[in-house]
Amino acid sequence: MATSGTTDFNLSIDEIVEEAFNRNGIRPNSGNDMRRARRNLNILFSEWGNRGVHLWKIDLNEVALVSGQPEYSVNSNVNDVLEAFISTNSEAGNNINTQDISLTKMDRSAYAALPNKYATGQPSQYYVDRLSPTIKIYLYQAPDAATYTYLKYYVVKRIEDAGAYTNTADVVFRFIPCMVSGLAYYLSFHYDASRTAGLKQVYEDELLRALDQDGGRTSLYISPQTYFGDGV
Repeated sequence: MATSGTTDFNLSIDEIVEEAFNRNGIRPNSGNDMRRARRNLNILFSEWGNRGVHLWKIDLNEVALVSGQPEYSVNSNVNDVLEAFISTNSEAGNNINTQDISLTKMDRSAYAALPNKYATGQPSQYYVDRLSPTIKIYLYQAPDAATYTYLKYYVVKRIEDAGAYTNTADVVFRFIPCMVSGLAYYLSFHYDASRTAGLKQVYEDELLRALDQDGGRTSLYISPQTYFGDGV
């Protein structure tokens, strides 16, 4: 028997909303119902931002270093900066001679304790200030831009808003089940509290499975630490 040969299944926002309402035993019959569902879907996406790093939202950004300038703004669609390094070339100009140096992330207290934040040299550390609406990166030392001319950094971006009902959600296929069950759970607060506990259990189970799959398949080696006695 033939298979479809396709792997592009997805749901539009109105289909997500319809399925979530169906799980509550409700047929939406007003524009207010649809607006409430879309609002709760956006709240769900915001809640996911607190659940961890989503691989499909990781992106590599870059900015040209300015000599003596320690502070650099990050795009407003960024939730956090994960890793940073300085480079001798832009991403487009990378070649066999490109050199990258990894930077160490420090917290606010460590950055505040630095005596001269504008001292210039080769940066070795960075601090991320998660301001609203714009995140900023502070380098230490402030770059001299003599050899390393670009700051490159991996970010985790925000999930895009639901928007129009004809849109598809900014979510990979692994998260479609928990997105629908999560919206059904959220809608139960408004329509049928007797279903809330059961819908929450389904949502948490499906979200856990999706988060378990949303990881890098890399090997992990653990070596026990060995102690040698002094013979006493």
